[in-house]
Amino acid sequence: MKKESSTLQLVRQICRALDAKKAEALRVSDVRAYSSITDYIIVATGTADTHLRALRVELEKVLDAAGAQILGMDGQRESGWLVVDAFEVMVHLFLGETRQHYRLEQLWQDAPTLDVAELIEEPKPAARAAAAPKKKAVSAVKKPAAKPTKKKAAPKKSAAVSK
Repeated sequence: MKKESSTLQLVRQICRALDAKKAEALRVSDVRAYSSITDYIIVATGTADTHLRALRVELEKVLDAAGAQILGMDGQRESGWLVVDAFEVMVHLFLGETRQHYRLEQLWQDAPTLDVAELIEEPKPAARAAAAPKKKAVSAVKKPAAKPTKKKAAPKKSAAVSK
């Protein structure tokens, strides 16, 4: 099984966080072959300015927890567009109308897109167990079972004693 890159792991974490905060129309483009400034572009839609801010705050938490450096953040209040540049990953958060207006995905239409449902899917318990390092089994030392002791049979009494 091929080990997943740390950048792709970060993309997964970002997608899970945005999905948990109800981001809409999440799209991830792999632009490694098309861009010298980033590897992945994530685009998502928020329902209102307050929703965009909540998505941005959650995104910042994920990036901070992952130790990813934020190179830049831009978005004017009430503009309907926030962008966060984390070097290998660039995230664009839009309001619906603003996203339709700028059609950012059209710029990267030749880039392959990743399956978002697969990205946000949590690993199954069996997969987690298989991925976890196996613990060495410790066998208990068994003591030999005690041998049953034979009881001596009591002498038989005679039925009648004659006098």
